[in-house]
Amino acid sequence: MTTYNPPLDDINFCIRHLAGIDDILKLAPYEGIEAADLEQVLDESAKFARDIIAPTNVPGDQQGCAVEGDSVRVPAEFADVHSQFVENGWQAVGGNAEYDGMGLPAITAFATNEMVQTANISYSLLPMLTSDAAEAMAAHASDELKSTYLSKIVTGQWAATMNLTEAQAGSDLAAITTRAVRDGDQFRIFGTKIFITWGDHELSENVIHLVLARIDGAPEGVRGISMFLVPKFLVTADGEPGERNDLRATSVEHKLGIHGSPTCVMQFGDKDGAVGYLVGEENRGLHAMFTMMNHARMGVGLQGLAVSERAFQHASAYALDRVQGRVPGMEGTAPIIHHADVRRMLMLMRSQVEAMRALSYTAAAQTDLAHHGADDDTRAAADRRLSLLTPIVKGWCTETSEQVTSLGIQIHGGMGFVEETGAAQHYRDARILTIYEGTSGIQAGDFAGRKVMGDEGRELRALLAELRADFAAANDEPIQGIIAAVLAGIDQLEQGLEWLLGNAMSSPTTPGTASFNFMMLAGTVLGGAYIAKAATIATSGESSQDAGFGQEKLATAAFYCAHVLPRAHGFLSAMTADPAITMAIPAKSFQA
Repeated sequence: MTTYNPPLDDINFCIRHLAGIDDILKLAPYEGIEAADLEQVLDESAKFARDIIAPTNVPGDQQGCAVEGDSVRVPAEFADVHSQFVENGWQAVGGNAEYDGMGLPAITAFATNEMVQTANISYSLLPMLTSDAAEAMAAHASDELKSTYLSKIVTGQWAATMNLTEAQAGSDLAAITTRAVRDGDQFRIFGTKIFITWGDHELSENVIHLVLARIDGAPEGVRGISMFLVPKFLVTADGEPGERNDLRATSVEHKLGIHGSPTCVMQFGDKDGAVGYLVGEENRGLHAMFTMMNHARMGVGLQGLAVSERAFQHASAYALDRVQGRVPGMEGTAPIIHHADVRRMLMLMRSQVEAMRALSYTAAAQTDLAHHGADDDTRAAADRRLSLLTPIVKGWCTETSEQVTSLGIQIHGGMGFVEETGAAQHYRDARILTIYEGTSGIQAGDFAGRKVMGDEGRELRALLAELRADFAAANDEPIQGIIAAVLAGIDQLEQGLEWLLGNAMSSPTTPGTASFNFMMLAGTVLGGAYIAKAATIATSGESSQDAGFGQEKLATAAFYCAHVLPRAHGFLSAMTADPAITMAIPAKSFQA
């Protein structure tokens, strides 16, 4: 088993040079904060993730979760971790100071979240969803609900969840049947939700559920969905948890991975109905929930990076230690890291991890600008860019994490296939990431449909033009080969864009058969563009890091361009293939 060493050099580099922290700190809410102050925060966060959270990853996986009586048991080590996490203020890093948050830039919270997720992805889902709920509450809840609940959610004193999925509905939220019955100025909620992450536990004094339900008499379909705040314990007049609400976890799922995270079946309204309070407008619940969902999608994309980083560190340590076989030019047997094929796999892991970080941090920086930009135009531009990049971060980073964690097992050889080394856990944990908070197919459809076709490609064209301009200004000789490869990739992404706009309506199945490959094309090319941009900065006088860091960035970007970026051609060819090929075999022929 290996420890976790947070990659602070790369995290700080991405924040300073790709996220543009100096510009973010010029925004009004961050006046007086210096970049060095934030680096100190991240240094302390790294210590907490490494020393307190990371040691619980394997025990949490081994212990799992279970319903016991009227509550859910989670791994024993998590209680102390969560207590310290909340008491030390880590839940509140990016929270609004008006509601007892630290008020630091969102990109700083993004970085602390990466380290928490890498340390223990199962535990990290608890604070992640709590932060997501705080975003939805801040945007849509009434002042009365905010005054009662929001500070305690922002600080993590109370945990929070999202409740969307039902057995008969899945991703089709139009089919939900959970009911909300009016009861004066509140509602009574009746129904069953499944796959509710951290749906119940005793690590917090209260668990606040944001629940999608249909008010009796509401329109059919998504137009009739509302969102409700439903607390595990009703809140007394003095603001403290009181009587148990009419809700409970009836079971926890037995899962492939994330064993330390309780995935619950939640029952609302066994008796008189669970008391709930409307959040936002009636029949506008999907709008409110998507505030939470989009925040969560960036968080899940970050999990793809995080679990890949942990798998890479694990595989690297093993390759440095495991002695086997002979290597030309070396006497005797050698650590397997000296074998070219093992080095190839490690570089595939490393280069894609760094590309994921470069892309996701660049995207996350738009959050601060979208919320606090100096004028409407600045805020709107940042919101468009974040909207464009969110499905790519979520979809491409999580799909890539499955490849990276699988390579981690391969490097371990047979020892990776047994549980004792721990390599398999990363692979198991990564498998859910392409599914929850919207499958890769949903992300691809959102990217191709709403984000590209919806604005006729304007925002993606603008991004590609910006990247071309950035690389046109880079004239250092060592970087020219990398830039040429990236520019060729950008041309391929533009070809995919133009093909989609010209052919999407050619048949009813074209968007469905093309969108996944289009998303993967975009992620592969943009990941390459941002890792190349990082290498350009790291080898110039602009870098905050030493020369050795710059040379490693250069080598990693060169490897990515040689071994990963060529996949763009395959994704382009697949997305532009005749959709009839995909649908040629009749559905009945798939029956065994």
